Amino acid sequence: QVQLVESGGGLVQPGGSLRLSCAASGNSLRYYAIGWFRQAPGKEREGVSCINRSDGTRYYADSVKGRFTISRDNAKNTVYLQMNSLKPEDTAVYYCAATDNYYCDIYGYDYGYWGQGTQVTVSS
Repeated sequence: QVQLVESGGGLVQPGGSLRLSCAASGNSLRYYAIGWFRQAPGKEREGVSCINRSDGTRYYADSVKGRFTISRDNAKNTVYLQMNSLKPEDTAVYYCAATDNYYCDIYGYDYGYWGQGTQVTVSS
């Protein structure tokens, strides 16, 4: 089993940047595909980005393409989400999740392990 802890959220002005981290313990992240998801108050959970287990293929929601970048550092057992050009509509709790499938799933159906979330607020 793997345990996930997100960090790096906070309050940022529109146009600003944040880098979220998803640190794993209990097992190596190299055995998992990882996804980032978010949920705003009163809205459904939304897939933001995900990265395959081994080949590094990445996927992004249309709403964040060109602004967000997912990356993984297996040596540090951490996955990152670099968020640039943030907009007020990016405000949400962001979660990382892990699946032992080879391929990631941006819809969030196959993830057995979830972190507790980190709040991102984009406001002036």
